[in-house]
Amino acid sequence: MSFLSNNTRPLPSTQTSTKATPPRLVEGAPETSVTSSPRVREARLDLLESISSFAMKHDLDVTSANLAAICNALSGANAPLAEAFTMREISGDPVDQRWLDSVVRLDPDTNDRLKELDKLMDQLEYSLIRFGQTARSAADETSDQRGALGAQINAMDQANGSPADVSRVIDLSRTILENIQRVESAMVKSQAETESLRENLAKARMEADVDHLTRLPNRRAFERRLASETKRAHSNDVPLCVAFCDVDHFKAVNDTHGHEAGDRILCAVASTLNSVASEDCFVARHGGEEFVLMFYGLQKGAAFEKFDGVRRAMALKQLMNRETGKPFGKVTFSGGIALVNDFEDPRAALAAADEALYDAKQTGRNKIVAAD
Repeated sequence: MSFLSNNTRPLPSTQTSTKATPPRLVEGAPETSVTSSPRVREARLDLLESISSFAMKHDLDVTSANLAAICNALSGANAPLAEAFTMREISGDPVDQRWLDSVVRLDPDTNDRLKELDKLMDQLEYSLIRFGQTARSAADETSDQRGALGAQINAMDQANGSPADVSRVIDLSRTILENIQRVESAMVKSQAETESLRENLAKARMEADVDHLTRLPNRRAFERRLASETKRAHSNDVPLCVAFCDVDHFKAVNDTHGHEAGDRILCAVASTLNSVASEDCFVARHGGEEFVLMFYGLQKGAAFEKFDGVRRAMALKQLMNRETGKPFGKVTFSGGIALVNDFEDPRAALAAADEALYDAKQTGRNKIVAAD
């Protein structure tokens, strides 16, 4: 079954008619726009038509993230993503925004980029440490040399009846001493600046791990914690569970009350989830209206009960729009949970928890579903 041929449909005639006419060139555009072959231009127009048809067919929002994902799949630039689209089409399940967000979010390429960022920051910190050590070593060495040279100058200066050449040596030595002092001062300044850079880097790394809206750890922090907790769970032979939750009907909240009100809803949900956070329960915002949790040392049943207790607590709250005085109504979330120990790869456990979350959404919302 060909994914590209079965996931597109013709656009209205007002759009397909542009296919035969290349777009008008803008004055000053690069010469390559003029010299591109007709086949290349036609291929580009075909891809653009396929992307727009796919978005319209599945009623997907026209966002940069959506267009990038669709383009990568339809063009074959991302083979795993194209395969995921194909399998979804074959299964007959809906290709909706919820599913597309999940596929993009669990894309291993994204996790590789996060790891690469961590690696670069580690290298930068290591370089700053080495530079600081070099600066300290150079400062100590110049200090020793300055002390020895100063002692020799004083001895020569105190000698009675010094000849002219000795005076010149003394003057030259004083100049060298002044240069050494300037170098030493520069080294001390560089050392202080290096320490300041290290402190700023540490603050930046901490800030890079925090979601600025909810102040919860973000996805980057979660990915690193997942790796360490998985290793710890395997080493100690204890259970580890992962769970996703997603605010129900969040788009309707945004559409009705506005995005600022939606942000306050997210903060309220984050606060409720954070109430169970501890050394063995990690809570993070994974993106959008979705949050992720890890339960260390709890079997799936116990983790399920704890997770469901948070869900019930959230559903009991009565939230109101402070600007309009109108109630938001009952704000709930749905969730899915999986036991990492049941899978060879923690990413497979994430996918299972995400699929369980999707089942919770499809079967009524405001509930938690455990992955098989």
